Amino acid sequence: MKKMNRKEFTYMDSVHRDGRIWNLSMMVLLMAFPVVVGVIFSAIPDWAGVGKGLLATAPMYWAVGIIETITYIPMLGAGGSYLSFVTGNISNLKLPCALGALENANVKAQSEEGELISTISIAVSSIVTTFIIIIGVLLIAPLEPILSSATLKPAFDQMLPALFGALGVVFVSKNVKLAIGPVILMLIAFIFVPALNAGTVGIMVPVGVVFTLAYARILYKKGIL
Repeated sequence: MKKMNRKEFTYMDSVHRDGRIWNLSMMVLLMAFPVVVGVIFSAIPDWAGVGKGLLATAPMYWAVGIIETITYIPMLGAGGSYLSFVTGNISNLKLPCALGALENANVKAQSEEGELISTISIAVSSIVTTFIIIIGVLLIAPLEPILSSATLKPAFDQMLPALFGALGVVFVSKNVKLAIGPVILMLIAFIFVPALNAGTVGIMVPVGVVFTLAYARILYKKGIL
């Protein structure tokens, strides 16, 4: 009788295995922190207040979490997505870093090469960010007078716009017709809707992706793209 071969354990199998372990472990640690602090300081939260706060905010975060998962995974790949959701700060750091690396390598995130490049670029970004935070913590006191000076404040206010502006120029220049619609939408939204600010930009990323897909479909159907 012919013996059945065991399923070959591939790289992607290890990615999903390790990714699930680390994401679940991080979730447990994050949930355990307030519990441990409460036990140490004998502080019991006002459960009625917690319930009211969750009722007002949790549905939005659930929706954003679902939308971001659907949005980011095709762009980052499996390994990059697992790592990004553990380390955080996806839209500001991890996504631009991964997209830049994939662009320079001229590969897609869904390919084997893209999977590796995306994961490595996000890992390097996380390590660099950690070192910068350590250096910042050590130097924050001696550099505080310089960093808080009125002369440098305008420059620090423009750091994120400069980062995303430089990244945006690369992608906009590749297909100006496709970029016009999303750019106009975001300009109108952030100029005329006061509720939209830096704290809600995470919500607008998935909205912009969905709008861009629909906009691209319309242009394709009309033969413009």
